Amino acid sequence: MLSGSVGQLRVMSYNVRYFGHPVRGVFSTRRGVRRIAQTIARMDPLPDLVCLQEVETRSLRASRTHQTHQTATQLDALLWGLDAALDGLGKRDRYDAFYFPAHAYRITAATSFYTTGLAVLAKRGLSVLAHNAGKPHDITHRPREVKLKQTRICAHVAFESATGDRVEIFNTHLSLPSFWAKNFWTSPYRLGFGDNQLLEARQLVDFIARERQSDHYIVAGDFNSLPGSPVDKFLREEHGLRDAFQSLNFRDESRARQFATAGFMNLRMHIDHLYASPTVDWVDLEGTHAFGQHGDFDGLSDHVPLIARFKVNGHTPRKALVPEIGVGLIIDPTQPPKPA
Repeated sequence: MLSGSVGQLRVMSYNVRYFGHPVRGVFSTRRGVRRIAQTIARMDPLPDLVCLQEVETRSLRASRTHQTHQTATQLDALLWGLDAALDGLGKRDRYDAFYFPAHAYRITAATSFYTTGLAVLAKRGLSVLAHNAGKPHDITHRPREVKLKQTRICAHVAFESATGDRVEIFNTHLSLPSFWAKNFWTSPYRLGFGDNQLLEARQLVDFIARERQSDHYIVAGDFNSLPGSPVDKFLREEHGLRDAFQSLNFRDESRARQFATAGFMNLRMHIDHLYASPTVDWVDLEGTHAFGQHGDFDGLSDHVPLIARFKVNGHTPRKALVPEIGVGLIIDPTQPPKPA
């Protein structure tokens, strides 16, 4: 069953930091996966769509923390944990997952320390129409002076709800402002003020304009950008996207910045966002709490999730859809992992 009132869907965007504890590091991954799965399972209503950032696939780092399934990925473990938690709560809902690989830190040509990427989970009941899991779109800005640059991508999945509305999800994770830029060291604000970030935001909106197949879409992710920053204003003011937090809570940008979505040591930052096209109305942010405040997801990552309900406004135009934008990976949690 889909969540909430008729015609409404619930979306969650969460940087899980490879499911590692923000202090204990990478070897807390297995416990982190289990705790996040259990916390999602307890949500009422359950999210229909979950956008994850900083998820890794097969790697040395992942395998060190999965003793019973040596070839299991973090996403495998999350789905198995989610199934078990939902069973324990008497919930029959299940999720399908799509993984979008972005970047591998290689030790040798055949071995990588870890691979980063994005993931989208969809509750069964949503029909998947198209996706680019086989070839996620690269939006990275690579200046000449930087030889090693983490790849940034945009994941895209198109769905049809039980009511016949088509909704598309664009999930992304923008770079931090470039340390090489002069204004990084002279500007009082940095997050969302980097020229490299603005160039990636332009790549993002160009990709959305090319690939979207309906007027109803959500753009979710870790933008590493403050409310009111050039990146945020570019998306909202120049391209008409509607930020859920600013639409429902604080229209004043300075107040919005005070609601932290991430933290590092003593720093608190509002850098995660849920944007929507003009034909999507935000309904509520129930379940969202500030970083550092008591809440269900407190202490599970160096970010907290943004959780929002939305509804589409108007009839979805019928367009011809390509069944698969790329060759995708749909993970079935009922199947054991294949041998490496």
